[in-house]
Amino acid sequence: MADIIILIGFMGSGKSSVGKVLAGKLGYKLIDSDKYIEQQEGKSINDIFKECGEAGFRNMETAFLKNLSTANEDIILSTGGGMPCHNNNAALLKEIGFSVYLSASPSVIYERVKHDTGRPLLMVDDKLGKITSLLSEREKYYNESADKVIETDELSVDEIADEIIRLLKGEAN
Repeated sequence: MADIIILIGFMGSGKSSVGKVLAGKLGYKLIDSDKYIEQQEGKSINDIFKECGEAGFRNMETAFLKNLSTANEDIILSTGGGMPCHNNNAALLKEIGFSVYLSASPSVIYERVKHDTGRPLLMVDDKLGKITSLLSEREKYYNESADKVIETDELSVDEIADEIIRLLKGEAN
């Protein structure tokens, strides 16, 4: 199996939840890139966006990926939703490990994140419109970064994790 399994996709697609279950099933270490950056910087993503702007945050993501490329342990990486879309991160992700794009429709994403106040890009009146437009912009990067795509709208977290394990076993054959 891959040493680093990378979960990519839009905010609310299930990367963090699936990452926890998958790490438990495989015995891998879970790293959530947003949480890691928050810990390193000593501030929330919202505060990082306010103080450094989106570009500053994206540079932190790229530095994190470059550092991760030297890791010597089995890792499940749950990425931030915009990570594959900036600074040639799509290519870095492909180099680092096996990437799975957790795809979800705008309406399902909206239902999952509509009450979440920790997402700076959704601090707008028309959240569904913003989700639809951002997802449309990002889709090509997610597909470029992904080794495999899983449609998550109708699947539970456990079903998604089990599907990833099946994909990994298929990759090993």
